[in-house]
Amino acid sequence: MENFDMSLVDWSRAQFALTAIYHWIFVPLTLGLSFIVAFMHYKYYKTKSIKWKNTTKFWMKLFGINFAIGVATGIILEFEFGTNWSNYSWIVGDIFGAPLAIEGILAFFLESTFIAVMFFGWERVSKKFHMLSSWFVAIGSNLSALWILVANAWMQNPVGTQFNPDTARNEMVEFWEILFSPTAIYKFLHTITNGYVVASLFVIGISAWFILKGRHTDFAKRSMRIAATFGLFASLALAYTGDGSAYNTAKDQPMKLAAMEGLYEGGSEQGLITVGMLTPGKKYNDDKDDYVFALKIPHFLSYLSTRDFDGYVPGINNIIDGDEEHGLIPVEERMMKGKIAINALKEYKTAGNKEDKAKALKTFRENYSHFGYGFLPDKESAIPNVPLTFYSFHLMVGLGFYFILFFAIILYFTVKQTIYRRRFWLKLAVWTIPLGYIASELGWIVAEVGRQPWTIQDLLPTMASTSHLSTATVQITFWLFAALFTVLLIAELKIMFHQIKLGPKEEGVNHV
Repeated sequence: MENFDMSLVDWSRAQFALTAIYHWIFVPLTLGLSFIVAFMHYKYYKTKSIKWKNTTKFWMKLFGINFAIGVATGIILEFEFGTNWSNYSWIVGDIFGAPLAIEGILAFFLESTFIAVMFFGWERVSKKFHMLSSWFVAIGSNLSALWILVANAWMQNPVGTQFNPDTARNEMVEFWEILFSPTAIYKFLHTITNGYVVASLFVIGISAWFILKGRHTDFAKRSMRIAATFGLFASLALAYTGDGSAYNTAKDQPMKLAAMEGLYEGGSEQGLITVGMLTPGKKYNDDKDDYVFALKIPHFLSYLSTRDFDGYVPGINNIIDGDEEHGLIPVEERMMKGKIAINALKEYKTAGNKEDKAKALKTFRENYSHFGYGFLPDKESAIPNVPLTFYSFHLMVGLGFYFILFFAIILYFTVKQTIYRRRFWLKLAVWTIPLGYIASELGWIVAEVGRQPWTIQDLLPTMASTSHLSTATVQITFWLFAALFTVLLIAELKIMFHQIKLGPKEEGVNHV
């Protein structure tokens, strides 16, 4: 595993990022729209109003189109763990396999069973069972997301496991610690609330388009009120869970937090940047300022990271060079300890007697927490892409606060029943749909780029995780997947636009 083909690593990362980005275009809408449809279905069940039936059917149809494409891209993503990341899959298969298996069971049994009832159960099953099937689909789709997010959270904060030197695999020793780690809880809640925000923006934007066109205005105002209410609560929850995620990042992945803030020289009483620009070409330990300009909220980064306005927050230089006062071990020392752990594992595997085996195992255990550092070529390779992480994080946060304000204003206009006269806000609602998707993708860029160079934090670097493939093979499949996903996206957009232009079917009521 020591001779790494960095070209293969880069192309494998690019292929996984491509698949994940395309997959995540479809997932958040599925997570959020499933609950919005369930709310509408409940309104139909309670009121028996044909208006609510038509409203539910319209959004259910868009949900179904999006769900089908999302499943196709998700299956490819899971196969890539085996084809492109076999070293990683071997080492963590006992951890990663269980959540993925549960996800598969929930996705294909709970969701698939009730989604058929939801779409084809009109007038064929009881109204109550039909309505409940919509809720089961919503709950099932969100629960299936839970397990893949638990697996991802474990990679960011590997708890509840033990490395078996005999098999060279991580093994689960405490399932509940993995499931209920703060990293997993906040990752799940932050991700699904993000999906609720994306779906709410989607429903509001499409509804606004109908009002601007003067079509199906009653239907549009009804849909918009539900989406604005759902979106406002979801966006507030998104901000709360984002704060919790950042706090855990500060504890478990301080380098990622430093990159998110572009912070090279840390210290106490650190301010949080609201708007700023990094100094171009800024590197570790050079003499350049961190920022060209930066507007900060005094002490707020310290509070966000430590729950203490005067708390200490390490910067990139502090983490690389170490800080004995605050318990930071220099990266070069961790690299040395990591090499000791790697060599001890080799000696353990080849030892000829019990005494040598026990001695090697003791050395390995003592240095295991630094294991991954032994693969790094130099200390600066422990630094992620700072500009990409910094700008993605701040643009995402800025959009998040915009969404809270946007939902509050739209909800106010819908309650006052003046939204149909607010053409500026209606046009803005249409243009805000893509902003939800952009913010959602930026969140994953922060999470995944910010944790580099690690596949598993501190234990397995990305460069040691790939399969033994030729770079050309990965390049060919990268472009094939790029073409396939683009075709799927165009197909989805074409079908979506067609269905939206048709509008809701008018069964027994005139919506115009």
